[in-house]
Amino acid sequence: MGFRPFFFFGAVWAAVALPLWIAAVLGWTPQITRDWHVHEMLFGYLGAIIAGFLLTAVPNWTGRLPVAGAPLAMLFGLWAAGRVAMLAAPDAAFTGVIDVAFLVALAAIIAREVIAGRNVRNLPVCALILVLASANMLTHLRIGFPELALLGERIGLGVVAMLVALIGGRVTPSFTRNWMAKRAMTPEPASPSKLDLAVLLVTAIALLSWLIAPEAAPAGAALVLAGFANLARLLRWKGWRTTAEILVTVLHVGYGWLALALLLLGASILTPELAPKAAGIHALTAGAFGVMTLAMMTRATRGHTGQPLTADAATKTIYALVNLGAAVRVASPFAPDAYVVLLIVSAALWSCAFVHFAIAYGPLLLRARRSA
Repeated sequence: MGFRPFFFFGAVWAAVALPLWIAAVLGWTPQITRDWHVHEMLFGYLGAIIAGFLLTAVPNWTGRLPVAGAPLAMLFGLWAAGRVAMLAAPDAAFTGVIDVAFLVALAAIIAREVIAGRNVRNLPVCALILVLASANMLTHLRIGFPELALLGERIGLGVVAMLVALIGGRVTPSFTRNWMAKRAMTPEPASPSKLDLAVLLVTAIALLSWLIAPEAAPAGAALVLAGFANLARLLRWKGWRTTAEILVTVLHVGYGWLALALLLLGASILTPELAPKAAGIHALTAGAFGVMTLAMMTRATRGHTGQPLTADAATKTIYALVNLGAAVRVASPFAPDAYVVLLIVSAALWSCAFVHFAIAYGPLLLRARRSA
């Protein structure tokens, strides 16, 4: 199944790519640039995890068999070829073609499955993957069109943020409700309602405003509104009642990072002297994206390899490391005198989370399913 190669090698890539960027900051690897760092975190690491998640979720959506064998191998080969090309020749035209082809192929596979399974309600996910592919294409135009490349980065961030709001907003209350029901805990999380749709709409409008006019006050105000809206949505799911099972709690923490990121991004536009832009960006990337992806990777791996749906010591360590790394990274712009030190500390913590995942979950991902 798709989660096996993409979760394992995606985690390995995250663990490798971030130290390469820190080495570049320290002047040790001048061939690695800020643009490479942004691209590989956004389209390299996240591209792999999104693929692994969707290829595993789609059979549940459609009732069809999972994509496996040669088609899965070829799709993974495209992703791996993109990583090699980005290291060897990041500015070459063929690199852009290979790299973008992976997301286009992923969107085509997902679309084929949901259409064949008559699960058209999930077609918007395919559309988001195609938008992500378009954003990736724009980043490969950096040499001739730097402004388009920056737009591509914002589009990529916006798409993944919407995926967190859309899919994270679906699975977090669902898994919480199931966990509470088994323990006869009441009241349960609020059921899906028009409020959820309103929050998604507000979030989409805010992110679209930011894509179009990233420095405009209306965009900042919309982002702040979206942050508070997502915080209100999160509180309806009663995550504070799940602390007996960290595997569930971490989903609420990951969604909380999304709300904080939107608030910080909006504040960085409205009051840039108080809220650095980098704090909001990294609350979104290191925080919301990092925590939510690891939360889903650990849960999906445990569920699909026959392990108990409970967080063991290794899993709790992974969650602690990624959250600490994100917190230090968000704090670093507020302490310019200690910025480089905090940057190194945050990268070490965040990377160690993925090293720990590869060590603890690699054996589960690389072997046949067994019961616990």
